[in-house]
Amino acid sequence: MRNSLMLFIAFLAFTACSKHQGKKNVAITGIDSTLRPGNDFFKYVNGKWYDSVSIPASQSGVGAYMFMNYPQRMRLQGILDSISKSKNEAGSIAQKVGDFYASGMDTVTIDKRGYTPIKPLLAKIDAISDLPSLMNFVVNEVKVDNSSIIAFGVSPDNKHSSMNIAQLYQTGIGLPDRDYYFKSDSSTVAIQKAYKKYLATLFQQTGSDAKEAEKNANLVYDIDKQLAGSHRTKVELRDVQANYNKMAVTDLVKKHPNINWTTFLNNLGAKTDSINVCQPAYYDALNKLLKTIPVNNWKIYLKANSIERYSDDLSKSFVDALFEYTKVLSGQAVQKSRGEKMANVLDTYLGDALGELYVKKYFPEDAKKRMLVLVNNLQKAYGIRIDKLEWMSPGTKQKAKEKLFAITKKIGYPDKWKDYSNVKIARNTYFENMVSAAAAAYQFQLAKLDKPVDKSEWYTTVPTVTAYNNLTANEIVFPAGILQPPYFDNNADDALNYGGIGMVIGHEITHTFDDQGAQFDKVGNLKDWWTKEDYAQFKSRIQQVINLYSTYTVLDNLHINGAMTVGENTADIAGIAVAYDAFKMTEQGKGNTKIDGFTPDQRFFISIAKIWRVKMKDEFLRLWINNNPHSPPNWRVNGPLMNTTPFYEAFNVQPGDKMFLPKKDRITIW
Repeated sequence: MRNSLMLFIAFLAFTACSKHQGKKNVAITGIDSTLRPGNDFFKYVNGKWYDSVSIPASQSGVGAYMFMNYPQRMRLQGILDSISKSKNEAGSIAQKVGDFYASGMDTVTIDKRGYTPIKPLLAKIDAISDLPSLMNFVVNEVKVDNSSIIAFGVSPDNKHSSMNIAQLYQTGIGLPDRDYYFKSDSSTVAIQKAYKKYLATLFQQTGSDAKEAEKNANLVYDIDKQLAGSHRTKVELRDVQANYNKMAVTDLVKKHPNINWTTFLNNLGAKTDSINVCQPAYYDALNKLLKTIPVNNWKIYLKANSIERYSDDLSKSFVDALFEYTKVLSGQAVQKSRGEKMANVLDTYLGDALGELYVKKYFPEDAKKRMLVLVNNLQKAYGIRIDKLEWMSPGTKQKAKEKLFAITKKIGYPDKWKDYSNVKIARNTYFENMVSAAAAAYQFQLAKLDKPVDKSEWYTTVPTVTAYNNLTANEIVFPAGILQPPYFDNNADDALNYGGIGMVIGHEITHTFDDQGAQFDKVGNLKDWWTKEDYAQFKSRIQQVINLYSTYTVLDNLHINGAMTVGENTADIAGIAVAYDAFKMTEQGKGNTKIDGFTPDQRFFISIAKIWRVKMKDEFLRLWINNNPHSPPNWRVNGPLMNTTPFYEAFNVQPGDKMFLPKKDRITIW
């Protein structure tokens, strides 16, 4: 999507009281004891909260998970408000962060400028006269994060993971995904209409009359749709082998004469002899369309792309136009505050600088130590589970364990922070500040081309509530943002931490062995390490996950896409299983002492349900189902627990309960 339309949101926390074995008793409240846990465990734990909580008008949802990034941005906004009012040394991180924020908060100046900041850009498009000048414009904009028809990046080579390589990806469309151009259901048609209206509004605000604006919007949509026709689906994008297509640049030049890759790469400053074209069909189609679509039509398309790229960074009328489209997608009722938006912008463009400030204020070092203990215990438990697998041969087990114990663990924040010395920031030029930061980010990427991979680099910002597995580095990463309640509480009992962050740790470790991760070896290379028989057994279990989750429905008749979400669902099922095994190694896990009337096992499973406590707008949920590789939060609870036998024992789940699966049908992969 050209604009960052999905800024995920909201807020949740646990409350604490009394003492227990040197830790806090985190009170478990809100349980609906009138419900059978085995009918809908998500509702049993979260139903009272769900029915009473209101989604903030400026958000699309409320609760834990990604929605915790809303209160995180409030924290960041507090840091930014303070630092922007201080006197900071010129060129210092504090000056750059503070002045960038101040420039973005100065909406009076931004509104006075209107769309003046992009007038030179639109003039450059007007000056395009032929295909070479069109491609010259495209390449220059790639260097400032204004990609249109070519998406270029630098990242590790999947088959030689110690080296970085140039990468090309499918791009060029304004709707969230290719399928939005080809569906005809009422909700998708409404989004299509809103998108066309948005494009027409942008054209009107930059000088076109209403009739011309509508004509241009339809023209752009038509080009979008032609490009979308060449895109791989989200399920096809999961095929790591099919999306690895390393080619010699000389061969690519012969294949796509209209793109003129030699000139394009030279102008990018990307001197290389090979490149991975992740989705070749897109560039084959683009090469043809560059000739069949008139240059003047491409100019209109590029104008739409450029205005849309910067619409949220211009005056109020452009921001309002974007919001009118966004709310159809997400159900968001009112716009986010300017401060929240700017916290997100700073997190995007000066993320490490802001992260360094965040860590000093909000992340205790002892949390990092306890997290490492948790990760090590999960890793140990995983090794034991591999040893016990009935379907895997001893040789493959040994290789799996070698990969397991080769995992690099990153917790809290990076060992070194990014250098922003080449980012020029002034207090009264917000648009130019953003372009400067974007240009510096491109140069940072370019400097990695055909160089050894920096294993210390992080691919998320520290305050973000997330975690990830980097397959090409065989590493798992837990930024400081997620190391807070309900996921992690350094003072809480083990049941809650193993059910919370422990489940997340197990989830991320499992990505090392999901349908994609299982194809990478212990050093992060896309390389087969399985016997043929073992891999066939593994694939059959993966298919069971696809089949089961495809039966789950959302919004009455909308089904989860089991094939699109299989990696995350596999990680959820195994993540809970290994977290439980690790919990049973602790003193609390070995015992049966109740707290607040709940056994240790019950507290463990309740904690799992709490970390996915989310309520969202129907529009956003539909957007989620169509685009997010994770299942919706209620199925991240009920789905894996249906396959977890200790859950049945903890809550006396019986035949006839809606979550009951016969033991023979419960899926065990790892």
